[in-house]
Amino acid sequence: MNEETSVPFPEFWNWVQALPLSEYIGFTWWFPFLESLHVLGVGVVVGSILMVDLRLLGKTALSVPASRMTREMIRWTWGAFVLAVITGTGLFMTRAAAYIENPAFQIKLVLLLLAGVNMAWFQFRTLRGVGEWDTAPAPPPAARVAGAASLLLWIGVIFAGRWVGHII
Repeated sequence: MNEETSVPFPEFWNWVQALPLSEYIGFTWWFPFLESLHVLGVGVVVGSILMVDLRLLGKTALSVPASRMTREMIRWTWGAFVLAVITGTGLFMTRAAAYIENPAFQIKLVLLLLAGVNMAWFQFRTLRGVGEWDTAPAPPPAARVAGAASLLLWIGVIFAGRWVGHII
């Protein structure tokens, strides 16, 4: 690590933002275009997750089995997530050295990781016993905790994401 920064590999991040593609994105209409697609992707990710989370909390769509809600929303979630990652990478490349040191960006990445862990735990542990509670208006505590944690984590991702551009 460099003495001037607490981030590892500062030369690498400088190299990334000096790539011709990074500079092209940063100095053309591609930046606002990618930013708009990123916002749309994040909106669909959070919207589809919100539907599942509210069902897990027993707040909406109580006539829809939780397994069906999860199965139908997961395609939208993953498709939009791929879009958000691709566009986010394009945006990140334009100022990689600054973003990687940005506390809001770091928080966003940690919250995304935690949201992923929460989702994996739900998918591979909690959802395995869905047959017992699939149509219950009040899912078991583990499902409700997963839904509440997901909501809080994604709200945090949105807040941190919005702050990224304001504390560079």
